[in-house]
Amino acid sequence: MRTRAATLVVVRHGETPQHAENRYVGRTDAPLTDEGRRQARELAGWAATAGLDAIWSSPLRRARETAEPSAAATGLDLRTDERLVELDFGAGEGLTGAEMRKAFPEARAAFERDPFRNPLPGGEPPARAIARAREAVESIADAVAGGTALVVAHGTLLRLLLCDLLGVDPGRYRDAFPEVHNVSGAVLKSAPDRGWGLIAWNPRLVSGGA
Repeated sequence: MRTRAATLVVVRHGETPQHAENRYVGRTDAPLTDEGRRQARELAGWAATAGLDAIWSSPLRRARETAEPSAAATGLDLRTDERLVELDFGAGEGLTGAEMRKAFPEARAAFERDPFRNPLPGGEPPARAIARAREAVESIADAVAGGTALVVAHGTLLRLLLCDLLGVDPGRYRDAFPEVHNVSGAVLKSAPDRGWGLIAWNPRLVSGGA
């Protein structure tokens, strides 16, 4: 049992080249765009004054490139955790929703009805992604008990994780949390004997605080 509260600021990485066309990017190791790097620098400006105790990241390039300026600004080591990687979207990787509707219309329609129980063809089961993400944030919270960590991860993984932590049907993750802003996401707190709570959603993280 955690004896001291932990605060996790879990954010989506900065903009990637696929962002403008709203293409699904799961395990593709995409870099940041110039705008994404600017967003990472803005996040670092916040991190420098946020009193962070640790910084974690998904090992995928777009997440690491987002987290590295914050690590440099704070003097903290950047730690990576494979459990924070984005879902594998299988046959949907690199495609837009419209392209999927042409390529595999029935599977895409089932996904839109319930993306948790009907993952994209060949994709990672969302239940498995939730389990690994939950393990990751629990271990990070244990490591920073009494403090605060910045965690840079991915949009779909974060939405599924929030459903699990807050008791929301994960089949509703696209409706319950329709958008995760770049270099923003969720401020979460794990308090002893009280479980997880959502402190803020999509905050604008700027120098001086959230």
